[in-house]
Amino acid sequence: MSGFLQPAEETPEARRLFDEDLAELGYVMNVTKLWAHQPDTMTGLFGLLRQCVEAGGLDLRTRGILVTACASALGDSYCSLAWGGKLAEAADARTASGVLRGDDDGLTPEERALADWARKVARDPNAIGQADVRALREAGFDDGRIFAITVFVALRIAFSTVNDALGARPDAALRTTAPQSVRDAVTFGRPIED
Repeated sequence: MSGFLQPAEETPEARRLFDEDLAELGYVMNVTKLWAHQPDTMTGLFGLLRQCVEAGGLDLRTRGILVTACASALGDSYCSLAWGGKLAEAADARTASGVLRGDDDGLTPEERALADWARKVARDPNAIGQADVRALREAGFDDGRIFAITVFVALRIAFSTVNDALGARPDAALRTTAPQSVRDAVTFGRPIED
């Protein structure tokens, strides 16, 4: 069982998702088991995310900042742990745990602007105004990149919302793959599975 749903039927499309996880991680993630109910939807969502990554010029560190800031603002433990670990690899554990706690001291001014933007989009997009967009422009982002970054964050919110609403718990492997400081910073959301 993955979250609150019964296991999905193992179709060829679902098997492909499982095989990708096994090849990359050595296990099948709980979110993959959940999205196996509609593998084409997951493939489509991640295709859209890849388009945003390319249009926004988002490297792994930048994606890590956007996802950890967004996920922690939402209270999503799964993506916070998974991407906090990725950000720790791309930067360091102190920076990753800081972003998860809302402390952006380890970031450049441009990265701080992105973390702040991701939190605003996640928490209250209707409260965003021209001054917030101007802050991104002043940090060096043109309107095309701002759009791509915003869509990236919004799609991550959609992914997290589905996972959280349907009870996906962070994978047990995150107990050892996410640094201790990252695990300590994630005091919200669902607990890591047993």
